[in-house]
Amino acid sequence: MDLRKLKTLIDLVAESDISELEVTEGEGKVRIVKASAQQPQMMYMPQQAMQPANYAAAPSAAVAAAPVAPEVPAGHIVKSPMVGTFYRSSAPGSPTFVEIGTAVKEGDTLCIIEAMKLLNEIESDFSGVVKQILVENGQPVEFGQPLFVIA
Repeated sequence: MDLRKLKTLIDLVAESDISELEVTEGEGKVRIVKASAQQPQMMYMPQQAMQPANYAAAPSAAVAAAPVAPEVPAGHIVKSPMVGTFYRSSAPGSPTFVEIGTAVKEGDTLCIIEAMKLLNEIESDFSGVVKQILVENGQPVEFGQPLFVIA
């Protein structure tokens, strides 16, 4: 979809009373959601996420995550070189590349990050022992996010 069509759709949503528009063109799909200050943010969440237990846990998990960062053990931190989904093994049911306590050499595969349907092997840039794995299997990761601690 070209940018002129996309701009037109954004303007259409902004000027109208509709709150959400989804357009599929060929293999491309665009979803535009108008945010409103009067409506709660959970209005756009899937039904499973709207349960009180999940909704109440999300803010406390975000607050609890901040103090955890300084508690990372001393050692070399391997960071994500890209945005994607973190996987500890090459396929579901396959053994993981590394566990806590695994000795690794520079160049050994630590994990896979899937980005844009490509599987990218992330190699160790440091020799040592894996002290901590900071990301859960299947979790989305950001560029520069710490993945492993190697000492």
